[in-house]
Amino acid sequence: MFTLALSMVAYLRAFFVPRHQLALEAAALRQQLAVFKRKQTHFRLHRLDRFFWTAFRRVYSGWTEALIIVKPETVVAWHRAGFRLFWQWRSRQRRPGRPRISGEIRQLIRRMKAENPTWGAPRVHGELLQLGFTIAEPTVSRYLRRLKRHPDEGKAKRWRAFLNNHHEVIAAFDFFTVPSLTFHTLYCFFVIAAHDRRRVLHFNVTAQPTSDWIVQQLRDALPLPCSYRYILFDRDAKFGSDVLEFLKASDIRPIRTSARSPWQNGIAERWVGSARREMLDHVIPLNEQHLRRLGREYPAYYHEDRTHIGLKKTTPARRPVEACPNQARKALALPRIGGLHNRYTWSRAA
Repeated sequence: MFTLALSMVAYLRAFFVPRHQLALEAAALRQQLAVFKRKQTHFRLHRLDRFFWTAFRRVYSGWTEALIIVKPETVVAWHRAGFRLFWQWRSRQRRPGRPRISGEIRQLIRRMKAENPTWGAPRVHGELLQLGFTIAEPTVSRYLRRLKRHPDEGKAKRWRAFLNNHHEVIAAFDFFTVPSLTFHTLYCFFVIAAHDRRRVLHFNVTAQPTSDWIVQQLRDALPLPCSYRYILFDRDAKFGSDVLEFLKASDIRPIRTSARSPWQNGIAERWVGSARREMLDHVIPLNEQHLRRLGREYPAYYHEDRTHIGLKKTTPARRPVEACPNQARKALALPRIGGLHNRYTWSRAA
């Protein structure tokens, strides 16, 4: 009875609704009926169906009342997706942004920078203007930043040659912090032969790293006559004028790394990472004396036992290769650093 009443209301409504509106509503209903009649388990809307409802939404104000198969929000999402695709297509037709600078100008900028390393964008831009080129200074600045991403292979080769010729006279030092069991901060100071065999020359621990204490550690690590001529360290405030004066008096050239550039002192940073991963991440130091003892055990393991990828799987102390005496013997594990690591040998195998 209720269905019959709704049908009568729809029939009477047809006399008062304009004919074009009825035609649009009939088209919407027929399109949805065609979707339901497709031979498939779950009805799916094709691209033409989405295009129909996207266009139908623009011409018929009552489209939400005639829509049954999906929600109106879905049709709005289809329209927005089509809008994005349209403007992506338009963007490909017209290349966005400013026109690219010519290859001649790019080559000239590269040449000016190579021949004048101290020049910045303003100087290069000024020379280009004097040569009759019309270009903006920000464009030159952006291109110079791109050049920094591609380092000069010639400079890399020269730096590699310098390291090969001077690796035995380069050292480095640094601090790293370790929390104790009582939540006190302990400072670990070390000196390492940066590019030779990566040997740790000195290690010590303190709770108050003063300038006098640092100078004394350097005296112990680099006794006169000192064989090292260059030493790397960062811009920590603890390395003040007293440290610089001591290095100059010892005929050692101090080289500070750039701000926030730990990679420039990579050997020291890698040693800190190895010490943390292989020892400090597994031990809670009780106090300063406990950490100092651990810090002296780890360099011994680091020099004598631990193999290094950068040293072609050998050790800094050139650990000898042991030949197996016979097939019946087994390798013996010798514990290091309280059992955290082991060294394997045939010398005591049974």
